Amino acid sequence: MRFGLPLSIMSRSSEHPVHVVVIGSGFGGLFAAKAFRRRRDVRVTLIARTTHHLFQPLLYQVATGILSTGSIAPSTREVLARQANAEVLLGEVTGIDLERKSVTHEVLGRVTQTPYDELIVAAGAGQSWFGRDDFADHAPGMKTIDDALELRGRIFGAFELAELAPTEAERERLLTFVVVGAGPTGVEMAGQIAELANRTLRRDFRRIDPRDARIVMLDAGPAVLPSFGADLGGAAQRRLESMGVEVLTSTKVVDVDSTGIVVEDSAGTRTRIECKCKVWAAGVQASPLAGLLAQQCGLPVDRAGRVPVEPDLSLQGHPEVFVIGDMMAKDQLPGVAQVAIQGAKYAAKVITARLDGRPSPAAFSYFDKGSMATISRFSAVMSAGPVRMSGFLAWVAWLALHILYIVGFKHRATTLLHWAVSFLGLGRTERAYTVQQVLGRRALQRIDPEHAPTLPEVATDEPESGAKP
Repeated sequence: MRFGLPLSIMSRSSEHPVHVVVIGSGFGGLFAAKAFRRRRDVRVTLIARTTHHLFQPLLYQVATGILSTGSIAPSTREVLARQANAEVLLGEVTGIDLERKSVTHEVLGRVTQTPYDELIVAAGAGQSWFGRDDFADHAPGMKTIDDALELRGRIFGAFELAELAPTEAERERLLTFVVVGAGPTGVEMAGQIAELANRTLRRDFRRIDPRDARIVMLDAGPAVLPSFGADLGGAAQRRLESMGVEVLTSTKVVDVDSTGIVVEDSAGTRTRIECKCKVWAAGVQASPLAGLLAQQCGLPVDRAGRVPVEPDLSLQGHPEVFVIGDMMAKDQLPGVAQVAIQGAKYAAKVITARLDGRPSPAAFSYFDKGSMATISRFSAVMSAGPVRMSGFLAWVAWLALHILYIVGFKHRATTLLHWAVSFLGLGRTERAYTVQQVLGRRALQRIDPEHAPTLPEVATDEPESGAKP
């Protein structure tokens, strides 16, 4: 453990505040920035590729029409508006120079460099298709607002197109939904698609019966919700099967195209499932920034692309750089929000201890507050230490915890309103979608770089913004 104080930190004051740069606006980044809100001797710059914080555990509810994007994605600027020592910069971080202590970020071709005294890297993780990124065109993941909106269009659009299908084979293909992954996200998605088919949409169509929908959830592993244990995983599987979901374990995906998916069971037998709508809820990969940092320090990354960290979550040889959340490889910690939140608060404590001339706190230790997953309305599973339960009480606990961690009172209020409509009634308040949401970003990805949108260049002899000519 390092107890020495860097000279650059010891000499700082409120007149010359320490510049803490935070990369990422997820749980880790936001909690890190907010941890310095009472420090006049700290200036915080949060850099993120989106203008919003994202409550990622509820993305599946955006995808299935329960919640609006605003309910789970408040503006980062609004959240930090009252924190006078914090600023927010939009940009995709493309480089980190550990020697020069500088972060390079870009938006629409405009490149900016931001120096730092202390750096907290909380860029999170993205979806992994296990080396088959081409699958993403036909089986979107569940990591961003764009993912959720695309899936909303694919799910509701499948029912609409089924109403128009000229043949029974086409109708069956459109009414077949495949969810890849039997972790919490996969279980929640499969359960909500089943709720849509069996409950929400059952009276809305004239040529099809949504209850005829076939919902398949599959996983290469041998069990549902393996991190919850056999008892809770079994309870979740039984509940899904009672809702009509086909659960296929020890089944891996070997191919995906626009009209179906090919799977292989443990015996090596391959089967094709005809379906238009696929959801990929299996596998994560740390932000490429983890690999960039590891390369500069001569460190290896693990299978998920995470970089190893010191006991105080700093980067080897660079006590001023902290890597937290889904990007750090430490003690086999899971990629969940609590790891990022606790890591963010801890990194802030290390920095403030240096500023105050105090010894660094003891090595980071994660406190596991448990795991939860919903299956359907009024049904969930929960594992928290010795407490393990499923059913209605677990669902109530899930409800309370998620309301607690949603940022901002107005977002909690609107979320409760949407939940009341969906859980107590038959409706879903957020069923609107467009073709642009389904196809637009795929088209953007195929734009020739020469024709990609960019900001206009600014002449070097122009006066600075706000300056008088």
